[in-house]
Amino acid sequence: MADETIGIVGAGIVGLATGREIALRRPGTRVVVFEKEQQVSLHQTGHNSGVVHAGIYYTPGSLKADLTVRGVALLREYCQDRELPYREIGKLVMAVRQDELGRMENLYERAKNNHVPDLRRVSKDEIKELEPNAGGIAALHSPRTAITDYPAIAREFAKDIADAGGEVRLGFPVTGITNVPGGIEVASGQQRLKVDRLILCAGLQSDSVARLAQDEQEPRIIPFRGEYMLLKPDRTHLVRGLVYPVPDPRYPFLGVHFTPRVDGTVEVGPNAVLALAREGYRLTKVSPKDLLGLAAYPGSWRMAAQHWRTGVKEYRGSLSTTAFMKDAGLYVPGVGAKDVIRGGAGVRAQALDRDGTLVDDFRIHRVGRITAVRNAPSPAATASMAIAEHIVGAVFGEA
Repeated sequence: MADETIGIVGAGIVGLATGREIALRRPGTRVVVFEKEQQVSLHQTGHNSGVVHAGIYYTPGSLKADLTVRGVALLREYCQDRELPYREIGKLVMAVRQDELGRMENLYERAKNNHVPDLRRVSKDEIKELEPNAGGIAALHSPRTAITDYPAIAREFAKDIADAGGEVRLGFPVTGITNVPGGIEVASGQQRLKVDRLILCAGLQSDSVARLAQDEQEPRIIPFRGEYMLLKPDRTHLVRGLVYPVPDPRYPFLGVHFTPRVDGTVEVGPNAVLALAREGYRLTKVSPKDLLGLAAYPGSWRMAAQHWRTGVKEYRGSLSTTAFMKDAGLYVPGVGAKDVIRGGAGVRAQALDRDGTLVDDFRIHRVGRITAVRNAPSPAATASMAIAEHIVGAVFGEA
């Protein structure tokens, strides 16, 4: 129905991209995005590293792989059209030990299956041509990997929604979701609004909001804080493009890496430590409610039993700059604690199953007129416009 009202919970980049897609694809539909904060893209989108991933890491045929490759093309075109930053500075995924070469080769085959453009293997000498200050014995080079400004893109998406007659309703924390005749009532305290369909894109709060909609209990969101260092201004020349390690396939995290930003700074990080609050951007922020939720969930203990050694190592880096930079120095030799200052931090909404498995792919549930995005991990920002296409196609039976 062209005169429907579609509600979206969450004004991060996925929620806003979805609202924009509805507004463009279905003229006459009213889109209302509900956001608890006083501005858009304040959480995961606003703390994103800015990398536009090319699709190297993801299991061929998975939703994540397919949507990432499609999302890159859409995002590049959108940034060019709106004159938003989009710089293809390239990425090296670098092996520094012999035992990483097999994993690197597996990555190469995976990336080729995902049709990552212009990817090639490079030798130690070729690494030096691309990154004169880098170490490494071999690498994969992805010249089309880019950097952008995701908060700026999110703000532009919000403008597109408003220009199409929709609304981003800020300061509206959703406290109730109730099925009523002919639609769904969305509540924030005493405020009420009826919508015909509802899409949940709540990020760090996705499981909590999904419970309001009577969705499944799993997966649960476990918050991991990723902390960054910044190269001092007189050291930013040491890297030209993105420099990444060969990731450990046991984890959905990519390891500490060097990331030039569109503002000229260079980040080193992130690590991955369990946050003590869903929005725990500072080490000292603790939420008793969130901690009790972690402790009560069997998956948390099963995850801890499997990965506690890695967790201890990550916390050591959180507390010591020297420890944090130890691995980073393998990729750009000579760079250490003296070359960096503490940067910012983000919190990743990591979905976790009851058996302790860290969920790696996108998960989207349907509950009647409600569609819940239960897991949209990195590279959700890269894939946001393709995720939006996928969600809208599913909601309206056009997939």
